[in-house]
Amino acid sequence: MPVSVRDVEQVARLAKLEFSPEEKERLTYQLNTILEYMDQLNRLDTSNVEPLSHVTDTGNAFREDVRRPGLSTDEALQNAPDRTEEFFRVPKVIGDRNE
Repeated sequence: MPVSVRDVEQVARLAKLEFSPEEKERLTYQLNTILEYMDQLNRLDTSNVEPLSHVTDTGNAFREDVRRPGLSTDEALQNAPDRTEEFFRVPKVIGDRNE
């Protein structure tokens, strides 16, 4: 069942979107093209194809956790725009209840 301009208008109304007449025509064409492609896929014989959970047979691609030394305080604060002793100095972002 092809998508009509009226269908696009209905979905746009539900999604609270506004489209120009040209955009409605373009979206109608694009949606119909997608549905035609899906119909082609539905016609393929997949009876001898095993279901997959993933397209590729990739396992876990993460590296092992390796403990390494971190930055020293001086290295961490080296490019800080403002610091106090061993800490970053930042502007106050939470006001008092009375303010």
